[in-house]
Formats: sequence, structure tokens, C-alpha cells
Amino acid sequence: MQKLLELYKNWCGQNAANVEKLKGAGSNRQYYRLKNAEGQSVIGVVGTSRDEDHAFVYLSNHFNQRQLPVPKLLAVSDDELRYLQEDLGSTSLYNAIAGGRQAGGRYNQHEKQLLVNTIKELPDIQIRGARGLEWKNCYPQPEFDEDNVLFDLNYFKYCFLKPTELDFHEMKLEANFRLFAKDLVAEKTDSFMYRDFQARNIMLDDKGHPFFIDFQGGRKGPYYYDVASFLWQASARYSYKLRRELVYEYYNSLKNYTEVPSVRHFVERLSLFVLFRLLQVLGAYGFRGFFERKKHFIDSIPPAIQNLRELLQNNVSSYPYPYMMDMLKRLTELPQFADTAEQTVSRTDGLKTTDSTVYKAHPADGPATFSKYDNKGPLVVRVFSFSYRKGIPEDESGNGGGYVFDCRSTHNPGRYEPYKKLTGLDEPVIRFLEDDGEILTFLDSVYKLADAHVSRYIQRGFTNLMFCFGCTGGQHRSVYSAQHLAEHLHRKFGIEVKILHREQNISQTLSAKSIDTTNKK
Repeated sequence: MQKLLELYKNWCGQNAANVEKLKGAGSNRQYYRLKNAEGQSVIGVVGTSRDEDHAFVYLSNHFNQRQLPVPKLLAVSDDELRYLQEDLGSTSLYNAIAGGRQAGGRYNQHEKQLLVNTIKELPDIQIRGARGLEWKNCYPQPEFDEDNVLFDLNYFKYCFLKPTELDFHEMKLEANFRLFAKDLVAEKTDSFMYRDFQARNIMLDDKGHPFFIDFQGGRKGPYYYDVASFLWQASARYSYKLRRELVYEYYNSLKNYTEVPSVRHFVERLSLFVLFRLLQVLGAYGFRGFFERKKHFIDSIPPAIQNLRELLQNNVSSYPYPYMMDMLKRLTELPQFADTAEQTVSRTDGLKTTDSTVYKAHPADGPATFSKYDNKGPLVVRVFSFSYRKGIPEDESGNGGGYVFDCRSTHNPGRYEPYKKLTGLDEPVIRFLEDDGEILTFLDSVYKLADAHVSRYIQRGFTNLMFCFGCTGGQHRSVYSAQHLAEHLHRKFGIEVKILHREQNISQTLSAKSIDTTNKK
């Protein structure tokens, strides 16, 4: 500690007026916030491994040269065991989305947007960050390979599987491990694998922009790993729907940096890394929890087992490792993990690998039907919420086309006093509806119908489409549904969407957006 204070004094010319030790997590490094007399602060770090600290120092300097969002290094000791870096504040993404996590995975729109902003920035450090990087500086090894995979799989076996006392055939499991390892490294990529990309390692500035920290374990490797690490974090409890949306955002962002495989191939590869990441974190939780008795890691085991259980429920037959999959299924059925099964929801978190486009149109085919609106474009979608007491909104476009959905079959928050003066745009109502779940099931069907219709209208160059959601008062369920469909269509297709909550006298236009497909340099 004294040497860190000396480093600070040599850097700024005065002693630190205040020193605050920061709470650590899984790392053995010690972090301090050091302030001068004017209250300006920096973060001081004391490490225990020169090689690991050297990796961080090198990567930090490299990423800053690439103008990536990482903390700036201010001073480094000669032995690189102590350094000072820019203070990015105390707000991590993990803290910023705590409300949704504590609500059992029901994230509000602000929290979801923070997640979207973060996942869209990930390809920047993975692809641009890899350019010109000298991999030999990475710790503990320069590249993700079979040995790396087998080490983590055996870490899972010895630190988690064996302590559960589950009976298994070690040689059969080892054979499946080796096959699994070969499959994971079969696709070579020149990208930076962050390796510990999780919400705790993302700091947010006062505008909510993400900054990346704790990347010293990164190396050359597949970008799928970090997506799996981020979206299948045990404690986050991201819903099936939210994970799909975030994978979609990542995939589209990745296109701006490099050539990408087909959606089918991407999802199939990602599913391998999801399974691997789940086993890897269970190994870490086993060591930190079973052996070191750290409460945070013990508490993380049930949601991690639940993630594994849900993955197996939907994907077990798609993995070509029959003995390993059978063993994992028996693991999730052990009595000590039985209570986590009660958390299972009707919709599982498995990844679907079917192509969404069954038939691709050919220009020679012509349109399936003919209309005076063909090839006019661009499409503008109008979405209404309304009260059935006051009638269905009129279509002023002249098309006479669109949909009217009746929301009155879903649970009505307006029946309860705390929500009577609120609308479907207010957070308490949103949490009520999403916690109940009926509105989510209802909208799943709406999204499928709307997506297909909008896609076809864009293809044909139609100009107008209308969606209306009605409920008793046009205040809660219809407002929630209209707002969410509008944002879904705008996010997915980039088209102009006009929203009118008629009974609330609220209107909004989501402007058409163009997607920049040029590679960032």
C-alpha cells in the first residue's frame, strides 16, 4: 500500500488527501480510490501477479490507442504491480440494472436500453481492439485453444461435479470433453476474446455510455464466448425474449465490423459456447463457494444450475455429446438443486437454430398479389391504443388495412387502486403486467404476425400499415401493448413508426433510421 501512495505522490506531486479501499469481487487485486485535496480522484490498483498486471497495462495502452472506451492509465510502477488509472465512477452496469434483477428478471425499458447499448459496443473491442494487438502479451496464454477448454472442463469436473458426489464414468466423460473441446476451437477467428465480459465489468458514465474494465484475462479467440458470458450470467435472470433481442442487437452490430456467418450458423455456434460457459462458471462457483466458502459464489450456484436446466430442456438433443448431456441432466436433478427447479418458467431459454426465411423471393417471381400501392414506399406504421367505449380508431390512410387487437383477455391492473391513476407507460404498471406474464404471451403472438406482415409490406413497397390495441379504458394494457409493438418494429426494421395513445392524448414518432453497414476503422 505504501508503494502505491508513493506512486500517487510521484504522479501528482502531492500526498493523497483521502484513501478509500474498494470492495473486491473474485479477483485477488486490491483497489483503492485516492483523492487529492480538491476532491479529484483516481483508482489505484495493487496486483499480485506481474504477468497479469503486465497484460492489463499492455492491453489498456493498446485499447486507448485504438480510442476504445477503457480507463486511461495514468502511472505504472516499474515492476507493474501497482498502477493508477482513470476513475470511471461507482456506477457499474450491474448496479444500474439492479431493479430488474431484484424483480426476478423483469427489466424496464431504461435498463433494457443500457443492455442494448453495451452489447452493441462489444464488437468494437473484439474486432477493432484486435487489430495490431501483439497476442504474446496476453495472460495466461495468447490464444483460446483445446488445452484452455479442457482445463476449464476439468476445473468444472473437480471443483463442482465431484463435490456433488454424482456418480459418473470418468473416461466416458473425458471422451466427450475432448470432442467438445475440438468443436469449440474448430472455427478460427482474429478477434479479442474479453473472457470476463459481464455486467460487473462494465462501468457507466453520467450519460449511460459503457466503459470496459478487467479485461486482463483476454486473448485471441471466438467472439461467441463473450456473448454467452454476458447474456447467460447466472444472477442476471434475463428472459428468453430479452436474450433473443440482445443476441439480435449484437449480431447486427457485428456486421459493421467484420463479415458474419449466417444467422443459423451463428446461433448454432453460440449454443456451444453457452453450454461451455455454464460449465465454466459452475467450476468457478464450486471452487469459490464449496472450497473458499465465499457467500456470493454460493448464492450464484442455484441460478447457474437453473440456466443449465433450461438450456438442457430445449437443446439436449442438438449437442453431439450423449454421455456428457446425460450426466448434466442427472446433475440438475440432484436433491440439493431441486429447489431451483421450482423457478422454471413455461418458456425455456434454449436457442432456436431454424432459419426464419423459408422461401426467398426472386425478382422474376413478381409480387404474390398486385396493388396500386406496390413499389411506392417507404412504409410508415401507425400504432394506436384506445378504449372500446369510444370506438375503434379510424384509418385515415385510405388503405382500410391493418389489425385491431383486443387486450381485454389479459389481467387488468386498472382493477387495483395503486395503478388506477397510472398508464401502461409507467414503471409500476409495466412491472405488474410483465410479472403477471399474460400480456407477454399475448404480445408474442402479435409480434410474429406483425413481423411477417411488416416484412412483406417492406418487400412490396407498401406505404401504410395500422395496428390498434383496445382495452376497457385505453389506459393500461392497450397502452403497454401499443408502445411495445411500436418499439419492437422500429428496433427490428428501422422504419418510421407513429404512436398515438388516443385516450391519453399522447403521440410520438419514431423516425426511420438508416443502418450504417460500412466497417469501422
